[in-house]
Amino acid sequence: MEPQHIRFGGGATETQLHPLVAVLLLIVIVLILTRPREKLITVFLLSCFSIPMGQVVVLGGIHFTVLRILILAVLGRMLIFQGSGLEGRFAGGFNAIDQVVVLWTVSALIILSLQWMDMQALIHNLGDFVDALGGYLAVRFLIFDGDAIRRTIKTLAAICVIQGACMINEQITHLNVFGYFGGASVGVTVRDGKIRSEGLMGCIYAGVFAGSLIPLFLWLWQHRNSRIAACAGLAGATAMIITSQASTSWMALGGSIVGLAFWSLRKQMRLVRWALVTALVLLHLVMKAPVWALIARVDLTGSSSSYHRYYLLDNCIRHFSDWWLLGYKYYNLWGWDMWDLCNQFVAVALTGGLLTLVFYIAIFSRSFGSIGTARKIIEGDRAQEWLLWCMGSTLFAAVVAHFGINYMAQGLLGLFPILACISVASFEARQAVRSIVETDQQEQLASAFSVAEIAG
Repeated sequence: MEPQHIRFGGGATETQLHPLVAVLLLIVIVLILTRPREKLITVFLLSCFSIPMGQVVVLGGIHFTVLRILILAVLGRMLIFQGSGLEGRFAGGFNAIDQVVVLWTVSALIILSLQWMDMQALIHNLGDFVDALGGYLAVRFLIFDGDAIRRTIKTLAAICVIQGACMINEQITHLNVFGYFGGASVGVTVRDGKIRSEGLMGCIYAGVFAGSLIPLFLWLWQHRNSRIAACAGLAGATAMIITSQASTSWMALGGSIVGLAFWSLRKQMRLVRWALVTALVLLHLVMKAPVWALIARVDLTGSSSSYHRYYLLDNCIRHFSDWWLLGYKYYNLWGWDMWDLCNQFVAVALTGGLLTLVFYIAIFSRSFGSIGTARKIIEGDRAQEWLLWCMGSTLFAAVVAHFGINYMAQGLLGLFPILACISVASFEARQAVRSIVETDQQEQLASAFSVAEIAG
């Protein structure tokens, strides 16, 4: 008997597109195909985080969400881009992070399709594949240098301002303005008497999105002409975290703060990592419950389902033999509410098996490794070190939030710009050092020629 909480081939039976959204979509597509590349990241991200996911075009029974259409438009622009191969399209070429993202998405597509062996499931999985790999390649193409990184962070700040204002409005009017465009509910979500503002992304997604970006907005503050954007981003993100009324949002904020707090220990991070691993092992040995039972004690709002998150992870670990090869689709039978995969690592494991989980974890491993290597290369340049550290803190906050949320397409699109920025910043760090070395070599060569001429 197949799980009752999953149904492939459902959804809207006809196109649901608000007239204003249709006009906006056409304008954005034209801009993507005609405007200079350096201006497109702002257009792309603002449109992706301004239109409800429920807005969809149905063609031949296949669903094209507005987000998917925008991704395909950028991919089309990438294909016709007059660049020199992969190096022209992606800063630094196709690097180690890019490779594991491809492996993760391809593995997930293949294994999930084998798990279900159903045509409707395959069509659905292909759509998710386009959202994931296509979304990543789109932002990787649009973020190609240091200026694009700054524009991206400013754009994320603008998104936080818009979403924060709308989420505050939900607390006051008890109405979600995005619901008027269709594809989202106009009403509000209430838990234990508290309104959980959702905005466009949903209460938990919005709070995690905002909490993870705090370090980047603090980095933006160091640029005098960007301080207004930095302050606005911080204010909007804070509003999103508070009004979301979710512990996972506060966990993301906590992850950002912890990451920034280790700035003074940036040269001793190997020791810090081993100390953390040792502490977890010792806790596991002395606790009556497994160390991951600490998740059940996280309740920062007084209304969190933290025990469910612990129980989900515990079941995943105990049922390793069920899912390691090709994932597992009967996890809903593990217990009450186990259908709710509110843990990204668990969701990846159960839908893609151990191989897909390894590739997914490798994305973060290689990203942190890239940051660490680049920081060592430019050691002494505190401005660039601080940028890399803020990116690492944002990524760490996202990892912390993974234990309380299952990233959907829009959530992943909030994560991918960070990965792209890390790739670009790491590449530019290597380029800067290479430039310095070449300059020194030229000066030494010129000096040697001068000495030779004098001697002659």
